[in-house]
Amino acid sequence: MRKQLSYSYGEGKKLWRRIRLMLLYIAAFFTIYACFTSFVFSMRVTMSASMQPGIRAKDHFIFSSYDFYTPTLQRGSIVLAAMGEEDDRALLMKFFDAFIRFWTFQRISVSAREDFFYLKRVIALPGDEVSMTNFVARIKRKDSPYHVTEFEVSEQHYEVIIPQVPALWDASLPFSGSIEPFILGEDEYFLLSDDRNNTNDSRTWGPVPLKRIIGAALFRYWPLTRMGKP
Repeated sequence: MRKQLSYSYGEGKKLWRRIRLMLLYIAAFFTIYACFTSFVFSMRVTMSASMQPGIRAKDHFIFSSYDFYTPTLQRGSIVLAAMGEEDDRALLMKFFDAFIRFWTFQRISVSAREDFFYLKRVIALPGDEVSMTNFVARIKRKDSPYHVTEFEVSEQHYEVIIPQVPALWDASLPFSGSIEPFILGEDEYFLLSDDRNNTNDSRTWGPVPLKRIIGAALFRYWPLTRMGKP
């Protein structure tokens, strides 16, 4: 009987040791994951259809984090813009948010700022002259004398959805698809939705400063049928 109790006690200690080791591995893995997703890259799910037809709602992306690295933006790049309040969350809250995101497959966040994140396309860079006719932007690069369409200067191929508006629609409204020429200032970017029916972009915000662009889309990992660079 004593031998059996001794054996059970020894096995129990081994079991708890394995459990503690497993929990330690999980904690270490999550800490590394939280650090990377807080400061190096982020994983997010698109919740709107404003970037159709190329990007759909529920697409999963990996974004760079500009807290760690700020790449040179190109015309045609897909970026994440934060148009709400500045992120003043404590570090512990960021880790907790990363934890919730991890276990809900990026579907739930405890950050109230999520409503202020917008996925948009970079159309023009600082120093470019921008105008718009029939929802298509025309760009005059600061190093060029010519006005060309956004598609001709873009580094990426993409398609846009052009809405049909009534014949008597006021062309002075931003969402009418017409913009008078203006020049972007230093550190300013012009961002648009691919679905031009959506007006949450530079047509209503105006030029977006670099500090509001918090990441660039690096890779779409879900769905598998559209996996790859956006």
